[in-house]
Amino acid sequence: MRQPYSSSHFIPSSLMDAIHDPFKRANDVFRRADHAQWHRQRSKQHILRSQLGFTSLTPSRPKCCQGCHHYHGIAYGYSRETRTMLICALHPYGWRGEVCPDWSQA
Repeated sequence: MRQPYSSSHFIPSSLMDAIHDPFKRANDVFRRADHAQWHRQRSKQHILRSQLGFTSLTPSRPKCCQGCHHYHGIAYGYSRETRTMLICALHPYGWRGEVCPDWSQA
């Protein structure tokens, strides 16, 4: 049988808040489940890529942007059709030449 917590046991206030707040517990459960699903998906992709002979991911960074401090490289938009890649603040769609004049060591 479990012993009730006595005054000698210390329970942090953050733990007490989490115990008494059902929304906090539910959010934590969903966050953990989402991370587990993401991790399983990445593991499956890694296994499939290795079976197909791909040992590493191909770099999505343009050649002239590799190692640049200004590189951003995040796609913005709500669907695949409308998504736009923002390469950097200086050249939003990327530099078209071989050597970018604004390149800076990261």
